[in-house]
Amino acid sequence: MSSVRIHPMALVDPEAQIGADVEIGPFSMIGPQAVIGDKTIVQSHVVIESEVAIGNGNFIGHGVIIGASPQDVLYSPERKTRVEIGNDNIIREYCTIHRGSPDSSATKIGDKNFLMAGAHIGHNCLIGNNVIIANNCLLAGHVQVDDGAFLGGGSTFHQHMHIGRLVMVQGSSAFGKDLPPFVIAAERNFVFGVNVVGLRRGGFSATDRDEIKAAFKLIYLSGLNISQALEKAATTKFGAPAREFLDFVANAKKRGICPLSHGAGADTAI
Repeated sequence: MSSVRIHPMALVDPEAQIGADVEIGPFSMIGPQAVIGDKTIVQSHVVIESEVAIGNGNFIGHGVIIGASPQDVLYSPERKTRVEIGNDNIIREYCTIHRGSPDSSATKIGDKNFLMAGAHIGHNCLIGNNVIIANNCLLAGHVQVDDGAFLGGGSTFHQHMHIGRLVMVQGSSAFGKDLPPFVIAAERNFVFGVNVVGLRRGGFSATDRDEIKAAFKLIYLSGLNISQALEKAATTKFGAPAREFLDFVANAKKRGICPLSHGAGADTAI
């Protein structure tokens, strides 16, 4: 038998849609356009406002704010924007997730992500699945984070940048250029090598790992510029993961990709 447990000190708008077996803690405020899926836990002092859709099995920690207006000087309150969150996410204490800024747009978070305490997800960010965003990470507007990425604590990310699949970011780093999939990144806008451990844990075959390393060498260690390296790659037989890396580089036109650190030689880079 399903039930909803709403603390008597919580404020839940009667127009909000609350699923089965949801828990809502004291002093939380749930707005009229909120949708909260089954078996989601909302702890105390949480604010969910405006048009927010949250899936099933999520955990939302104390003091989280979801759906607040974007921090964008071009935003106007009459715009209809939203936040969409999938299933089985953990969103820890005091995270902030802002709704979209352009009219009819959304900030989107997929499934099985872990946002640690104090993380900020700016307007129109797109977070994939199985992403870990550690404490006090700051994502500006329109940042895209692909599946399986790990963003180390206290790191910052410029608006409109793209973080590829299974990227590993060291804590206390800062980035304003795109990070291709499968790389290790640190400091300020630097790539240090291939995330070999992440590839092994992700079940990539030895052949795929070797091809990703070869593609990485072609882009970062061949002495060719990006255009020349991509032309050479077009004549080389690569499998899907290495092609994913190369296609990402080819499409990183708005901000470009982070360069290889001068301290990362051919051996340390792979």
